[in-house]
Amino acid sequence: MKPSLIVHGGAWNIPDEAIDACKSGCERALRRGWSILSRGGHALDAIEATVMVLEDDPAFDAGYGSHLNLDGRVECDAMVMNGATLRAGAASTLERVKNPIRVARAILEKCPHMMVVGEGAERFAKEQGIALCDPEDLISEAEREAWLKCKNDKHAAEHHRGHEQGTVGAVALDKEGNLFAATSTGGTCCKLPGRVGDSPLIGCGCYADSEAGGVSCTGYGEAIMKIVMAKAAVDFLRQSEICVDSSARTSCDVTTAKVAAREAVHLLAKRTHGHGGLILLDRHGNPGFAFNTPRMAYGYVALDGNFVTAV
Repeated sequence: MKPSLIVHGGAWNIPDEAIDACKSGCERALRRGWSILSRGGHALDAIEATVMVLEDDPAFDAGYGSHLNLDGRVECDAMVMNGATLRAGAASTLERVKNPIRVARAILEKCPHMMVVGEGAERFAKEQGIALCDPEDLISEAEREAWLKCKNDKHAAEHHRGHEQGTVGAVALDKEGNLFAATSTGGTCCKLPGRVGDSPLIGCGCYADSEAGGVSCTGYGEAIMKIVMAKAAVDFLRQSEICVDSSARTSCDVTTAKVAAREAVHLLAKRTHGHGGLILLDRHGNPGFAFNTPRMAYGYVALDGNFVTAV
C-alpha cells in the first residue's frame, strides 16, 4: 500500500500577512512526517512527528503559541486514534506540556483509559518520561499581547491572528495499512478555565476507522461537537461516490473522500450554523478536505510525492 499524509493548521479568517507562515508550517510538518512514512515507518510515529512540528510553530494554536484562557494561561488538548482498534488516547487542559500529542500517544499506548485530563494527565506524562515545562514556556509574545488587549479593552476578533480557530491535525496511512488521525489545540482565546472543545473528544474533533478512513477537524468546537463531525465524515466515507446531500443523488465528478469532507462541513453549517473545516484520508489513502471559513491552512502529499500546501 502506498503511504499517505495530510495535515491542517486551522480553518479561520487567516489574514494575508499570515499566509506564508501557515503554508511553510504545513510544509515543514509534511516533510517531517513523510520522511518517516516514505522510508517504511509506522503511521503513529509519522503522525506524532508531524503534529509536533505544528505544535512548536507559533503560527498555529497548539502547543507553543496557543491562545490564552480567561486567566491568561495556556490549556492544551490533544488526541490520537488508531483506525485498526478504534482505540484513542486523549489529553485535555494540559498547562505544562510542550507537545500535547506526546501525552495523547502515551495514553493511547500505555494507559488503561482513553482520556486523562489536567493534573492527572500531567502526572501520567511525567511517569512516562515526558518532561513538564514551565507554563510560561508555552506563551508566545503575540498571544500575550492579544490577551492583554482583550483584558484591557474588550474580547474582539481584531486582536488575534485567529480568534476562534487555529487547531492543528494530521491523518497518516503507512505502507502496512496502519491508519491514524490526530488533532491538537490550544482552544479559543479567553475561554473559561477548564473549557474542553471538540479536539480531544472521540468522533468530534478526531476519528479513525481503518474500514473507512480518518479525519481531523478544526473550527468552532461547540458546533463541531453537536454533529460529532469527524465521525459524520467517516460515515459519509462509507457511502458510494454520490452527492449525498443532493436530492437527485446524482453521481459527482469527485472522489468519495472529497464528497465526504464537503458533506460533513455542509452538515455543520446546515444544522448548527457553525464554521470550520476538516481533512481526511479514505481507507485507500485518498485525501479530502473542506471548509466554510474564509481560509484553511492545509497540505498533503500528492501521488507523485510532491507536497501540496494551500491557505
